[in-house]
Amino acid sequence: MNAYAQVAGTPLGGSTPPLDMSIYGLFLQADWVVKAVMIALLLASFWSWAIIFEKMFRLRSLKKSAQSFEDTFWSGVSLEDLYDRVGSKPEDPMSSVFSAAMREWRRSLSKGLAASATARAALRQRIEQVMSVTIQREMEAIEKRLGFLATVGANAVFVGLFGTVWGIMNSFGHIAQSKNTSLAVVAPGISEALFATAIGLVAAIPAASAYNILSGQVMRYSQQLEAFAGEFITILSRQLEEQG
Repeated sequence: MNAYAQVAGTPLGGSTPPLDMSIYGLFLQADWVVKAVMIALLLASFWSWAIIFEKMFRLRSLKKSAQSFEDTFWSGVSLEDLYDRVGSKPEDPMSSVFSAAMREWRRSLSKGLAASATARAALRQRIEQVMSVTIQREMEAIEKRLGFLATVGANAVFVGLFGTVWGIMNSFGHIAQSKNTSLAVVAPGISEALFATAIGLVAAIPAASAYNILSGQVMRYSQQLEAFAGEFITILSRQLEEQG
């Protein structure tokens, strides 16, 4: 029985040797251009997942920090005490907006730059400008590397298709040289080529989906910062009018 199995498993003279159709085998048998495309797509996919997890944890942490800060802000604590507690260089964006506004508020009042109505209006504009610049800077840091997800989501499939087209062209070249059009000769080359498109889809689908979800969360967080800035400048304006 063992001798029979050994004879049956031995390829006949002139027949096509068995090919490894596993994922690793398809990669090893692919042309070097297709291999380069596959490696680039796999690296892009790994980096995309790293960005996705980093942004997910970062946004979750920012939401908790913002909620905690707003609870403290609206608890009735004085602005001066809260500023002393937060410090001049807080880590979360909402505290940074508050700190930047309070820093300009204290500096202007200490120099007597809110004595007249014109000076108070100018102070309000400066505080609004400071908070706007702070929000923009913080959002740029939060949105960093989101563009890579958009690029992978939009282009990975086309890069994979390039590898597929190249692989199919290479396969037809081998078919022309061997003058054998049997399915056993054609199928392996086409499988190797299509594998590049499959990797492109694996890279593109999570990246595009995550970009849409994360972009929505980032936009809502930006709106939350702007809403807080609007409420805070209203409070400061009221205090300026009371002092005038």
